[in-house]
Amino acid sequence: MDLKTDIHHHLTRETWMHVNQQLIAKMMAEYMYEAIIHPNEISQNTDGTTTYLLTIDSSKSYRFSAYQRLFDSFDVVETSVEVKDSNRDWESAKSTVQFLTDIQPLIGMSPETTGHLIREINHTLMADAFIANKATQPSETLVDADYSDLEGEMTGHPWITYNKGRIGFGYDDYRQYAPEAQKTTQLYWIAVSKSCASYQSVNNLQFEELLEHELAPATIESFNQIIHERGWSPHNYFYLPVHEWQWQNMIIQNYPEDIAMDAIIALGTGDDAYLPQQSIRTFVNQSHQHKHHVKLPMSILNTLVYRGLPSERTVIAPQITDYIKGIYEQDSFLNNECKVVLPGEIASIDYQHPYFSQVDGVPYQYLEMLGCIWRESIYRYLEAGEQPITLAALLHKDQDGTPYICTLIEKSGLSADEWIKQMFKVIMPPLLHFLYQYGTVFSPHGQNTILVLKDYQPARLAVKDFVDDVNVSDQPLPELEVLSDDLKSVLRQETPEGLTQFIITGLFICHFRYLVNLLERHQQLREEQFWGELRDVIENYQARFPHLKQRFETFDLFQPQINKLCLNRNRMIDDGYSDGDDRPHASEHGTLTNALSQVQKVE
Repeated sequence: MDLKTDIHHHLTRETWMHVNQQLIAKMMAEYMYEAIIHPNEISQNTDGTTTYLLTIDSSKSYRFSAYQRLFDSFDVVETSVEVKDSNRDWESAKSTVQFLTDIQPLIGMSPETTGHLIREINHTLMADAFIANKATQPSETLVDADYSDLEGEMTGHPWITYNKGRIGFGYDDYRQYAPEAQKTTQLYWIAVSKSCASYQSVNNLQFEELLEHELAPATIESFNQIIHERGWSPHNYFYLPVHEWQWQNMIIQNYPEDIAMDAIIALGTGDDAYLPQQSIRTFVNQSHQHKHHVKLPMSILNTLVYRGLPSERTVIAPQITDYIKGIYEQDSFLNNECKVVLPGEIASIDYQHPYFSQVDGVPYQYLEMLGCIWRESIYRYLEAGEQPITLAALLHKDQDGTPYICTLIEKSGLSADEWIKQMFKVIMPPLLHFLYQYGTVFSPHGQNTILVLKDYQPARLAVKDFVDDVNVSDQPLPELEVLSDDLKSVLRQETPEGLTQFIITGLFICHFRYLVNLLERHQQLREEQFWGELRDVIENYQARFPHLKQRFETFDLFQPQINKLCLNRNRMIDDGYSDGDDRPHASEHGTLTNALSQVQKVE
């Protein structure tokens, strides 16, 4: 690939103006929602929008139009954002970075944070320009696309405005390894000494059995020969995949002593081709779909965190799988009625750094550089005619502006109301049952929540990524007495309000409020009906299980006001780019009006 030609193909004046226009509108909407900026209402318009004025100083202002939505949200009209200064009249706002520097003194963002954020915003815009100019499939075709291919069509986190920062990647890395590049990669394999690494699994799955599932016999033999040639026995080593970028940029430089002492031995490239998914660090096998998905550390900074693998959670991953699947297997509602799919993290290898791990309070990124988690393939759970998609796919629009979900609805033969109602009936009961009956929640955001379709209609729910996103109640529930001390020490224990936030913020705010914007804009469904249908499904579940009444009140999804969690505010104002010993969490700022407390029952 000629990078010079490639760059000028994607970074054109027209494309740059287009992606800036999109991102400025997104910034206006999300920064208003998080109370980072406070524009004034100046007029109500006949199209249902409100015009806002954001004054920067005596000589400069921005104005734009937005629809006011439930959950105290805003849907900004992309083409409406204008800027005016003392030397010019109103004109279309053309620079996202200029807008960021304009608001910096207003919001109290430090110069250090502003500098780093400008870099992340520019990386995001560059990626947006690439996406805008690449050959993409229309929604008419995408509704039949394979799960792993569909992931490469997505455009990033709907809420975070710097959603493709990927600090650590060069442009060549971006073109090779970003999900939207849709290029398969072969994983590199290394041997790690058993004296330095730990292996964990479910059901006494032996490492040799796992290896034989993942690699061809000839490949295993060639790797064994490398170990023999260095004077060691293969029985003293675990073999694990690493991403090529991680190997070249992090492992060699940070583990030179381990390599010199043969605690780490380079083996070579594995057999199979993999596609990266939206999380960047999860890979789906393209050569053999039923082989495990692989989760690997990628020490790049993206959407608030370095995408590594925390040691304590890597080690405990199979135990978490046993816990979650144990609930499923003994609960007839989950397995017989809902038929929920739970692709488990069935094995893991963790390799702690010999020196960073000794330093109390060392930045967390240095403790997450080397390890692997093997997750069951979603394909092995599918029945005839079923098609899995992540919830994130429902927010996708093709280059003609046609929403993927509108095409799905059309193909399904259902009305928009019927389709959404069916989706809620598929998604909510299993999540509610884990919450109310077992005091356990997932973080059901768009990447981890998988909708299994049949005939283009919602049929079943699948949930993945237990290791990072399972949380339990801090209340003394008898169902939680089965937790081992190891699990209790790793799983986050949350207050009732904190536990419900994973559903309210993780699903309703982080996904559904964008979905309802699409449906409203394309005249498919009114938001009052959307949220009303959701409330109905929750109330129907509660009517089905009256013995849990006390828990419905404890874990209250209908409370009128809830604490507002903020993702952009965390980076911009609260934490900045501090390099602490723990991953940053969402900031809490103000309260939010719960749409489910406002809507009426749908008749």
